[in-house]
Amino acid sequence: MRRFSSEIFPRLNKYGFFGKDNSCISHSDRLDVICPETSVSIGQIPLMGVKETRTAIAAAKASFEQWRHYTAKQRGSALKNWYMLIEKYADDLAYIIHCEQGKSMAEAAREVVGALAYVEWYSEEAKRTYGDVIPTTDPDKRIFSMKQPLGVVAAITPWNFPLALVVRKCAPALAAGCSIVLKPSEQTPYSAMALVDLAEHTGLPDGVFNIVFGQAQEIGNELCASPDVRGLSFTGSTAIGKSLIRQCADTVKKLSMELGGNAPFIVLGDADIEAALDGLMASKFRNGGQTCVSANRIFIHTDIYEKFVDRLVVKVQQNSDLCPLINQQAVMKMEGFVDDARAKGAHVICGGVQQKRTGYYFEPTILSDMTAEMDCFEQEIFGPIACLYKFESEEEVLALANRGTAGLAAYIYTENLKCAWRFQLNLNYGVVGINVGTTSCEAAPFGGMDQSGLGREGGREGLDFYLETKYTCLAVK
Repeated sequence: MRRFSSEIFPRLNKYGFFGKDNSCISHSDRLDVICPETSVSIGQIPLMGVKETRTAIAAAKASFEQWRHYTAKQRGSALKNWYMLIEKYADDLAYIIHCEQGKSMAEAAREVVGALAYVEWYSEEAKRTYGDVIPTTDPDKRIFSMKQPLGVVAAITPWNFPLALVVRKCAPALAAGCSIVLKPSEQTPYSAMALVDLAEHTGLPDGVFNIVFGQAQEIGNELCASPDVRGLSFTGSTAIGKSLIRQCADTVKKLSMELGGNAPFIVLGDADIEAALDGLMASKFRNGGQTCVSANRIFIHTDIYEKFVDRLVVKVQQNSDLCPLINQQAVMKMEGFVDDARAKGAHVICGGVQQKRTGYYFEPTILSDMTAEMDCFEQEIFGPIACLYKFESEEEVLALANRGTAGLAAYIYTENLKCAWRFQLNLNYGVVGINVGTTSCEAAPFGGMDQSGLGREGGREGLDFYLETKYTCLAVK
């Protein structure tokens, strides 16, 4: 069993990460953190609520007045220190992800690498919050614009990427000069705890980076209601996102919402089949299919459908790096999708049942002869079920791909450049991959259209969310 330094990761020890004694938790109510791979508790966290959230907001508000006046170079240096600590403890962080989220160690290590890329990017972008000198028609005036930090911000993160999605929100917030109240998922709190512990060794003033976890509804309500929280960034389901938007209306917060997806994966008749198969395996089965950009509806041109299916079955059966689902409820959801599709005429080519092993594993599944009347077409699957649909024309598949309101990510495979350009123009999605199955990049703006969210994370746009633009008009005569 891996042991962690109490000096570097005090919260992990305090909250019993793989430990027997967590009696120092003073709250009467505790929540077990369950490892999806073993279905065994790896520790407990206290069920924090309104009181702890208010304390965190007050600390963030007090520290903001100091942190906002740090120079961009000083903020960038703090982020560089964070980067170096994350890199130093990368193996420990990957192990934490593996234990609480269920990823294999190799996939957990890749998540740490992705998180590092975002910290590095925003450590550099901290110095690029430029303003403008704006030409004016009045010779007696000068016009300037400048960027200032938004203030106290809240970040609510999900369980599927418990390290990377914390960093993707918090690194640009810190770079901009904001203070943070972070609320990670109760199912995967330890990765976030470790990141906050490391951040406290970077030179940040006390109270800049705060963490609360426990009673999600109480914490969320308080973050939304507080007038001291000026921005909220959320990644999660569309239903919860809509609820948070409504709750934030009274305090008119700035919002960043990365919500549900229903990604089409389109393979045209002229596509490189092997490349498309490799891209599909990466998009569909990474993290057990538990990603918001995972291929949800796989459209295969009728001319290559049979060949594609035969090769896909081979690849799926050879895939041994399968991640568990997050809990038993997720397994039952997969069973429901399979039962619904089968009842409406689909064929189960392989998989379709829970694996007979310890943990929350569902067999990689391929469903053929799918139709738009099945639940898998309209709902986000979030699991290892590949749903295959035939199509004959561009017009037909574009209409099917654009059906619905979850416009986050889409994928197109074709060797025809003109066709690829037509598709990317006409697909109503915020992220489009052409002949690639993964698109994550710290320098690129990530986000969806329609009901898949508001705003963008990553790149220059990810920093802009945490900044206010101030316009100044100066009389010179």
